[in-house]
Amino acid sequence: MAVPEELRLRTEMLIEALPYIRQFYGKTFVVKYGGKAMVDDELKRSVVQDIVLLRYVGIVPIVVHGGGPEITELMQRLGKEPKFVRGLRVTDAETAEIAEMVLAGKVNKELVDLINRAGGMAVGLGGKDANLLRARKLSPERTGGVDLGFVGEVEEVNPAILHLLAREGYIPVVSSTSADEDGNTLNLNADHVAGKIAAALRCTKLIFLTDVDGIYRDPADPTTLLSALTATQAQELLRTGVVDRGMVPKVEACLEALAAGVPQTHIINGAIPHALLMEVFTDKGIGTMIVPDGTSL
Repeated sequence: MAVPEELRLRTEMLIEALPYIRQFYGKTFVVKYGGKAMVDDELKRSVVQDIVLLRYVGIVPIVVHGGGPEITELMQRLGKEPKFVRGLRVTDAETAEIAEMVLAGKVNKELVDLINRAGGMAVGLGGKDANLLRARKLSPERTGGVDLGFVGEVEEVNPAILHLLAREGYIPVVSSTSADEDGNTLNLNADHVAGKIAAALRCTKLIFLTDVDGIYRDPADPTTLLSALTATQAQELLRTGVVDRGMVPKVEACLEALAAGVPQTHIINGAIPHALLMEVFTDKGIGTMIVPDGTSL
């Protein structure tokens, strides 16, 4: 009997995935969900299917998300003009409320619903839930002397609720808002939140889904994609400005996670269908991997 070529290739893919399933069974991955994959319906389904599959093969995914474009859209509908300084949103008290409505309400619950309908069991969380994220207002000294209002930075992660949900088979989905010690709602950078959570959990992988293939030595030249970097090499790219704009907080988060003991961090293109599965379960992988110094590349 002749075996169809397509069936043979699918079987080979499963065999290729087997050692990775064995290696990562029971391990925790933090996945920062962002970029086009959050707004394109087909890409949403692709990412959600990947996340659910990870859980079914014994990997524990923790999903962290932002929602900047959705916040901007609602602000404009309400007659508020968004303002940014160094890529961070200037956030008055009303804008902070809008951010929480969008992130912890609309975006978070849509993602939870998609995961549940794909066969997973997701639970939505914000930083305020079970004191998951203790935060403080970002000081002007950290932003070039500019007061951004109710923009925060994470001081401490209390991961007990994440451990509890993961043990019971749930997929935690975390939005990037919290509150300061006075109860003021703070808008947080989702990349930094992902890095902080990865560091607190000492997870096995921190994976960023973004809109580019990874880090380029020359951002204008797509042939200069760097498939693997050490922490020191990544720091040098930050220092020299090769890594700039929206990639900066992602690389900073990777470095913080690595310093806390996370062995592998990844920046991949979430606009590629099933990018997560390609990164985790194939020999070559995609995107840019950043690893601790001394790791063989």
